[in-house]
Amino acid sequence: MNNEIKELKYLKRSSDPASQEMLKLAEEKGYETIWDRLEKQKPACKFGATGICCRNCVMGPCRISPRAPLGICGATADTIVARNAIRSIAAGSAAHSDHGRPLAIILKEIAEGQSKEYFITDVEKLKSVAKRLGIKDIHDINELAAAVASIALDDFGNQDSKPLKFLEAYAPKKRKERWHRLEESLSKKTGKKTGIIPRSIDREVVDVMQRTQLGTDHDILSLLLQGARTALSDGWGGSLIATEIQDIIFGAPSIAEGMSNLGVIDPDYVNIIVHGHEPLISTKIVDISQTEDMQNLAKSVGAKGVAVLGMCCTGNELLMRQGVPMAGNVLQQELAIITGAIEAMVVDVQCIYPALTTLAECFHTRFISTSEQAAFPGGTHVQFDENNATDIATKIVKMAIEAFPKRNKNKVNIPKHKTKATVGFGIEQIQKSFGGTLNPLIDALKDGTIKGIVGIMGCNTPLIKHDDNLTRLSIALLKKGMLVIGTGCWGVAAAKAGLMQEEAHKFSSHELREFCQKWKLPPVLHMGSCVDCSRILILASLLAESLDVDISDLPIVGSAPEWMSEKAFAIGTYFVASGINMHIWPLPPTTGSENVTRILTHDIEGLLGAKFFADENPEISADMIEKIILEKREKLNLK
Repeated sequence: MNNEIKELKYLKRSSDPASQEMLKLAEEKGYETIWDRLEKQKPACKFGATGICCRNCVMGPCRISPRAPLGICGATADTIVARNAIRSIAAGSAAHSDHGRPLAIILKEIAEGQSKEYFITDVEKLKSVAKRLGIKDIHDINELAAAVASIALDDFGNQDSKPLKFLEAYAPKKRKERWHRLEESLSKKTGKKTGIIPRSIDREVVDVMQRTQLGTDHDILSLLLQGARTALSDGWGGSLIATEIQDIIFGAPSIAEGMSNLGVIDPDYVNIIVHGHEPLISTKIVDISQTEDMQNLAKSVGAKGVAVLGMCCTGNELLMRQGVPMAGNVLQQELAIITGAIEAMVVDVQCIYPALTTLAECFHTRFISTSEQAAFPGGTHVQFDENNATDIATKIVKMAIEAFPKRNKNKVNIPKHKTKATVGFGIEQIQKSFGGTLNPLIDALKDGTIKGIVGIMGCNTPLIKHDDNLTRLSIALLKKGMLVIGTGCWGVAAAKAGLMQEEAHKFSSHELREFCQKWKLPPVLHMGSCVDCSRILILASLLAESLDVDISDLPIVGSAPEWMSEKAFAIGTYFVASGINMHIWPLPPTTGSENVTRILTHDIEGLLGAKFFADENPEISADMIEKIILEKREKLNLK
């Protein structure tokens, strides 16, 4: 009976068979994982879970309850929940936007001849971005790159209170008009200057931190609109800048065949996992690992060679551009080490569990951090420097090779599960797939061949059965005739579940299946890492401009059905602020205020044309999404 209970635990924790296998091994060997730590945290603090705990000064902390309905300063539950929510949005926006900043700096250095490590790989993408930004009469590539970099860097820190230049260049006309009308109407109605259009990326984050200080802004609509403004500075600013400049430097994604899941780990090789979110160092590690010198060095210690594998969004970047196998999404980072066949876990920033350093000590695995922003006690730090990237990558690969002879073969347990996936659907590749235009997609939306488009993004959380909501929601939507696109850990889940293969069209509606097969598309389209949710915004913008409507009129919905990160909250907020209804689960920590919850799930639709909605069950969520999409179709008089 006890064995049966343990078996059920593995099945309940993940729907991925490779992960189930490793979770069972972890239990047997006594390796602690994120699921074990979750159990130790139960029961969760209800004050924190509902957002009614305030630590913004040291008079508290304050917890709102029927006995104490006001904080020490007099702040209400509404104010506290709203302040906590937009601080979370600001943190998520800062994380993704700070991904774009070093890329803009490196593009500037490339243009000025200062960078000897990175180059402009995609000249056509550079020209396309420059054209969008209104840069004219510059024909020299370096001068063009310098102009793009200058605008990008100015969007981070300009002080002139004008809208972000990237937002002005990429957002559709009718959406910008709606934002302007909203600002004018609210300012006139309240007598208070109210903004929704972001000015500069850094300024909006600072604005949130300033107005959520003790004794500043206490009006929940004012607070939440600043949260939306900050999120927009990420979606149409920082994240968009990151996506576009990565394409310029590393190349816009194109269709590639990749492999996913823990079964990609080959015990005969020196295995390096790159994990995090920034491709600057990981791309170099891939390049260096494949050199003849490194391959021969690996053979000299008894391996067949060196293999680099991806994890989380760094892995997504490498998968779609270089076909690097993907070992897993965020909840599999510990499980990869437990295979006993990883020589080095190399990390940059975000979504990296600090528990990895302790776990790595149970094996021969070297845990190597590389970012000045991310330190991990117990690990080894090798500071990344973009001006010395080749030497640093060489050092890291050598450290991994040196670890290989120390591997304990008795600890090697690698699941066999791995799945093929067709990936690489950036905007340019989607257009290329349709012969250089979006017209076939638009026509399919018009005639009902494709009922709607759903963008799924973000995260896994141990609060939900690993990958279950991501894959079940995708399948339910395919059955309803929705084109499913997405990013981040959803992309890995979908790939592992075989949804990026031709065979998965068995889940699609008849019309959707025929459409995708005609244009040689997989059932779901992988658009990149979580920062690449900006690609979904760009697609929505192009469709809105083509149909001469606002984004809020389109049959497009977003979903984050297993979200856990502040970045996902920021993404969901910039989707809503851009006019895309957003499904989320778990519930955000806002339910401690009925008024905040009402604004986010109801009132905000009247202001911005979209709202949040939530449900735990993927099939019910698909029904809710379909209802919204059918309403949009009816208003557009589509079949």
